[in-house]
Amino acid sequence: MKKFINDVDSLLDESILGFAKAHADIIKLQTDPTFVTRVEPTRAGKVVLISGGGSGHEPLHTGFVGRGMLDAACPGQIFTSPTPDQMLAAAQAVDNGGGVLFIVKNYAGDVMNFEIAAEMLEETPNASVLINDDVSLPKDHSTGRRGVAGTLVVEKIVGAAAENGADLASCKALGDKVNQATASMGVALSSCTVPALGKPTFELGADEMEMGVGIHGEHGCETMKLASATEIVEHIAELIDDELKPKKDQQVLLHVNGFGATPLLELHLIYDLAAQYWEKRGLDICRSLVGNYTTSLDMAGCSITLTLMDEGMLKLWDAPVNTASLRWGC
Repeated sequence: MKKFINDVDSLLDESILGFAKAHADIIKLQTDPTFVTRVEPTRAGKVVLISGGGSGHEPLHTGFVGRGMLDAACPGQIFTSPTPDQMLAAAQAVDNGGGVLFIVKNYAGDVMNFEIAAEMLEETPNASVLINDDVSLPKDHSTGRRGVAGTLVVEKIVGAAAENGADLASCKALGDKVNQATASMGVALSSCTVPALGKPTFELGADEMEMGVGIHGEHGCETMKLASATEIVEHIAELIDDELKPKKDQQVLLHVNGFGATPLLELHLIYDLAAQYWEKRGLDICRSLVGNYTTSLDMAGCSITLTLMDEGMLKLWDAPVNTASLRWGC
């Protein structure tokens, strides 16, 4: 294992300190317990959005704290859920009378700890949106489908709605709507190396790829022979298309997300192939996002996300956003 690191146990603390210094105009770091909030104070009566999860997925979630998206984010240790006291402290720090909306990826630790935090809030109005956009798993999977790159789409659209004054019930309903209109699937060409483990979490042959991977270095649903980029995209796109069943002329957002070690040269190739696939089927790809946004440390691979959009969602996607890792219209 070769990494820029001093000590495994201090890696998160040192990294997030650097993140806070680099983006001190947008976010501020709170410690003991650890969470990140906006520098700008929360407007009175605004619904606040809080998310979080294990580190190793940067810029998700801390990189999306700022005007137009999250009000706070709680980072756990690498691939480990943050604790309820982090979530509770973050909620108490940013709540300003409009209620709290938790955006939670569907992983057992995240779900359990966010539920505990919600119960501890007691008299503060709160709700949760559960993200489960990963179509590599069946709908009846024992723990449900995982939340992956579609999380960003939910955070951006609901974040804009909250910024515009939507109430808690409306933000919750919108988050559920966007989640249901979103489907994602990933593929890996290599595993990632968790610093505490010191070796790849799984092995692939030189002629193999892992189809249907999550974002925690776990195996996918199938180990397959390495194929051409066109064949890989068509395999993923067919499953997404079968899930969402978009109609001709449907407006969509197409998001190609890198897992940390795949260059933009390859990600843009994947985007072009995915765009060709759905354009041939008459879809209107009216919004796009390409890059490393929901990563898995140093994994080589990518995911494709498609979201069915309507005019209201498009306006919210286009609304101004000012975070460390997503910024436009400001």
